[in-house]
Amino acid sequence: MQRLSRDQMAARVAEDIPEGAYVNLGIGLPTKVANYLPLEREIVLQSENGVLGMGAAPAPGEEDWELINAGKQAVTLLKGGSFFHHADSFAMMRGGHIDICVLGAFQVSVRGDLANWHTAEAGAIPAVGGAMDLAIGARETFVVMELLTKQGESKLVEACTYPLTALACVSRVYTDLAVFEIRKKAVRVIEMVKGLSLDELGRLTNLSLMA
Repeated sequence: MQRLSRDQMAARVAEDIPEGAYVNLGIGLPTKVANYLPLEREIVLQSENGVLGMGAAPAPGEEDWELINAGKQAVTLLKGGSFFHHADSFAMMRGGHIDICVLGAFQVSVRGDLANWHTAEAGAIPAVGGAMDLAIGARETFVVMELLTKQGESKLVEACTYPLTALACVSRVYTDLAVFEIRKKAVRVIEMVKGLSLDELGRLTNLSLMA
């Protein structure tokens, strides 16, 4: 069984972003999606720090550190791109103007609940950023994450045990082992890595999964 790399996971998410979509990519792994968006599709990337029309990451040595995303990573700007106030950016997010947001997560439940800002562990530093605004404001929320924790526990769960970011907002989960669709408390497996069976995936997640 060959797990997908983080770049392969990002590329898989990019495959499902449709023509004409306005998309926000969350901090961390989701930002990699920008590097794999098909050039033939017109997709507009928005960043919560006030950028619309972001492109892929710049080549090494060509970074402009006045041009960054919400994760403080250097980005490029496509022709027609723009900058604006932070408050205007959040108005876009809260006002339903973002088609898809792609976020990381600590846990996602079978009903699409999202937990991605705090583990509630002693010493853990909460970092909500704009995740709550995006998860509720975007028309659709995709999550990209490794399926298992370092302790081997599934991050796709029956019910979240970490503090929630938003309720019933996640429609798809992209992981290093499989892609899942969440609809009405049912989890359907869209695809799996080669060598993994549905039974084994069910054992890893401890969930009833549909093919």
